[in-house]
Amino acid sequence: MVMTAPRPNLTREPTAFNGKPSYELRAEHLGASNLQLEVWQLPATATPHITKPVRIAGLKGRNLALIEHRILRRLSKAGISLGGLKPDQPNAFPVDEDLAMMLGLIFRVLAPMRSRENMVTCVEGIEAMGREEASYWLGMAMHRKNPRRVLASLRMLMKD
Repeated sequence: MVMTAPRPNLTREPTAFNGKPSYELRAEHLGASNLQLEVWQLPATATPHITKPVRIAGLKGRNLALIEHRILRRLSKAGISLGGLKPDQPNAFPVDEDLAMMLGLIFRVLAPMRSRENMVTCVEGIEAMGREEASYWLGMAMHRKNPRRVLASLRMLMKD
C-alpha cells in the first residue's frame, strides 16, 4: 500500500505568496478619541530579506487627529473601516503597496512636527506626489544613515 501526501488546495493562494510585498495597517483605539495607526511590512516571497514584520511608520495623538479625516477617507476607498475598534484591542488590515507607501511617508513626515499649518501643507504635498516620487522619499527616509535630514529636506520642500 503506497501512501501519498494530500494535495494542497491551489484555488486559494495566501497574499504572502502572490509575488508582491505584503503590508498591513495596525490600528488601536487607545482611549477617548485617541487612535494609533501603524504601517508594517510583512514577510513575503517578494521580500526574502524580511523574516519578521518591519514597522514602516506610525502616528497617534494630536498629529493624527489633525489629518484623521484625510486618512479615513483614503482607508474607506480601500475598503477599510475603523468604526468598530474596541479600546486596547489592536486590529490589523491588509493594505496594498501604494496605500502603505503613502501612509508610511505621511506618518514619518508628520510625527515630529508641531505647526498645524505646515503639517497640512506637507500632507497636501505628499498626496500630490506620484508613486515614484513617494517611493523615492520613503526609501530615503527608511534606508539612509541620517533619515532625519531626509525628512527635514522633504518638509522644507513641501513648505516652499
